[in-house]
Amino acid sequence: MWAVCLALLVERFLGFPKPLQERIGHPVEWVGALLTKIEALLNIENIETLQGKLRGGAALLLLLAAVAVPTLLVSWFLALFAFGWVINALLAIPLVAQHSLRKHVKAVSKGLNGSLVDGRNAVSRIVGRDPANLDESGVARAALESLAENTSDGIVAPVFWYALLGLPGIAIYKAINTADSMIGHKSERHLHFGWAAARLDDLVNLPASRLTGLLFAMAAAIDDRGRGRMARKTIWRDASQHQAPNAGWPESAFA
Repeated sequence: MWAVCLALLVERFLGFPKPLQERIGHPVEWVGALLTKIEALLNIENIETLQGKLRGGAALLLLLAAVAVPTLLVSWFLALFAFGWVINALLAIPLVAQHSLRKHVKAVSKGLNGSLVDGRNAVSRIVGRDPANLDESGVARAALESLAENTSDGIVAPVFWYALLGLPGIAIYKAINTADSMIGHKSERHLHFGWAAARLDDLVNLPASRLTGLLFAMAAAIDDRGRGRMARKTIWRDASQHQAPNAGWPESAFA
């Protein structure tokens, strides 16, 4: 738990150093590059449903094994030293997104203070939709929806799995999350091949999404107990109506 606290504290204020990222890249980029190579070997056109799901499942297993083995070995090695937990925490920092999420959402607020065009340009970096037709309120809502969902996916879930399973836990979680973002969508190429990644991502995000919604409600209650109760009631009423199994919890609490 000391490692969790240290990783959260350092990442909150410093993030992943940009010079280091420019020099060696980001761990998520490494995972993405590996998955691209695995997909090139296993994903083929005009594939049958079952075969596509089996190939996609095999690709996911290969990716997770490639992430799990080295992180398990590193964790075992660091555990041999009294202050190995400090290095363990530093290695976890790139896999948490407090700093970058705050930076990107704050940029939307700053952009809207300048002009609607600046706000749209800023929000386009954190949402998948085209913001060209959004008014000022729409830009703000899009940014807050992204903040709510990504607080779960980018902060609470990685920290949850880090606290539970250490460095392998947070690394495997980010690998699953990256796989879902790359192949878990319902395009023609990935409809069957990405099925396993999408379903597993839903599963590993389930506890953190519920926890994030409750954390938002607790934060609201600190400011005003009535707002906290309203957040909880909104979760129970609206979370299950979201088309995604997890996003409804943090988004309804935020709403």
